[in-house]
Amino acid sequence: MHVLGLSCYYHDAAACLLTDGELVCAFEEERLSRIKHDSSFPEKAIRLCLKTAGISGPDLDYVVFYEKPFLKFERIIKTVLSTYPGSFGFFSEALINWLKDKLWIKTRIAEFLDIPAQRILFSEHHFSHAASAFFCSSFQNAAILTCDGVGEWATTCLGTAQAKWGATGENRIDIGEEIRFPHSLGLLYSAFTAFLGFEVNEGEFKVMGMSAFGQPKYADKVRRLIKVGPDGSFKLDMRYFSYHYSAKRSFSRCFVKLFGEPRDPAARFVTSRTSLYDYSALPTDEELAKNQYYADVAASVQKVCGDILVLIAGQLHKKTGMKKLCLSGGVALNCLANSRILNETPFEEIFIQPAAGDGGGALGAALYAWHCLLQEPRKFILKHAYWGEEFTAHRIEECLHTKNAQFDYIADEEKLLDIVAQGLIAQKVIGWFQGRGEWGPRSLGNRSILADPRHSDMKDKVNIKIKFREPFRPFAPAVLEESAGQFFDLGKATGQYPLKFMLYALPVMKSELIPAVTHADGSSRVQIVDQGSNPFFYRLISRFGRETGVPVLLNTSFNLRGEPIVNSPEDALDTFRKSGMDMLVIGNYVIRK
Repeated sequence: MHVLGLSCYYHDAAACLLTDGELVCAFEEERLSRIKHDSSFPEKAIRLCLKTAGISGPDLDYVVFYEKPFLKFERIIKTVLSTYPGSFGFFSEALINWLKDKLWIKTRIAEFLDIPAQRILFSEHHFSHAASAFFCSSFQNAAILTCDGVGEWATTCLGTAQAKWGATGENRIDIGEEIRFPHSLGLLYSAFTAFLGFEVNEGEFKVMGMSAFGQPKYADKVRRLIKVGPDGSFKLDMRYFSYHYSAKRSFSRCFVKLFGEPRDPAARFVTSRTSLYDYSALPTDEELAKNQYYADVAASVQKVCGDILVLIAGQLHKKTGMKKLCLSGGVALNCLANSRILNETPFEEIFIQPAAGDGGGALGAALYAWHCLLQEPRKFILKHAYWGEEFTAHRIEECLHTKNAQFDYIADEEKLLDIVAQGLIAQKVIGWFQGRGEWGPRSLGNRSILADPRHSDMKDKVNIKIKFREPFRPFAPAVLEESAGQFFDLGKATGQYPLKFMLYALPVMKSELIPAVTHADGSSRVQIVDQGSNPFFYRLISRFGRETGVPVLLNTSFNLRGEPIVNSPEDALDTFRKSGMDMLVIGNYVIRK
């Protein structure tokens, strides 16, 4: 039986395919369309899912959409009416979008796939999030916490889940409590993302990185915006926000009166602790002070949001008594908050799947239908993130010839690994393209840019000359599973799946050995690499470790600023040529500059 899951029309459109309850493939549309955070109907991702499985649209038993459009439209209409006339412009734009595409999603799916309408199902947004975490975990039962900007109405949901393994029992997800729009931690964080000069739904990672350069001096000001109950429930003071009636601005004049003028998106971010990368114009005292203020604001909103999530999770544990927790929704990509939940609540184990945001809702929708609607027993655990497209050697070589690339083909894998390891030791930055692409926003060793973490100047080199992005942005370390405890304080995170997906931030214990992957606050967003999940990447890190005594590599996503992670050999070669990378390895093919 084939079940296709879909998400689209907000951000991060995606498609994934289950066959008899097992994940076959999962693709985000942006990787194929080359449009960052592409929200359009995922035609390319759907076609690739069908091609991977060797089936056509009519072969699908069910197609499941990740949310209920009419409930979402109801929320928009009611919100517009309650904020009129300020919402008039917002309503006009929303009405055009909804009448054009969003309300007719069932018809679009049926026509595109040539299937009858009765095969098309709809899950609720936060049930899709919950299912994407729980039914990818190994847990038999768990507490559920989903948190994002907004789904239909819900922004935060709490509940429990249970599963049957084999033929007995019942699969259930029960949402017992929810917080509804406009009260949203995700949208609170996004308002500060915009205030700090970054793009909403894209720059939240930058706010998290910026927070390390500040102190939460303005946490009390942030708390004026949100009233939190002893049980973790919260309400925003909507005087400070405009996202509920404006498509162009998420914070109001009251917000600006409290926090001052927003940061100029075009301005550089430089403090006394960041790299002085532009030596032609050293920062003035005024510039340093202004940027330090913004860093302190970032630290403050990170602190307050983390406090609230810890409180919510702690109360959830108290109510359920469960030892395991599943986190999902876009907020679950905040690795600083995830680490606090793990360390500051009684939960013993947490599971977060790598595409925790809306893209992952496609997977959750399919899993929810398979397990909860069809009541099929569980047999799948998401043990890795490599569910994307793979390319044959013939296809790679064809691309290189077409693009007039000079290359060496290294048939001997040991020789290839030695060439790459020696290149890294010689301070070369290497594009690494192997196997199937990753599912989710992180590169985890198949579509990666790699460098030596032992030299602090490598951070600036990769940020400025390779990725053309802000120098304050941190890099993640990829470390062998058995060596991780030597370099990082794993604590309760030891052996947990989120470490495979860069979803915890951990203290670095040997920062003097790996300064390029140690952030300003002494932490790293760690990726544990085990031999079973990615044997070739594991062997590369092992080879580098044998030569240097440091089995750790700097691992960042294979893309340039503003672009999606590369998907195809053509994408990889084009990105390599546009950047300052020294070497590109696609399969067994080595391209040098």
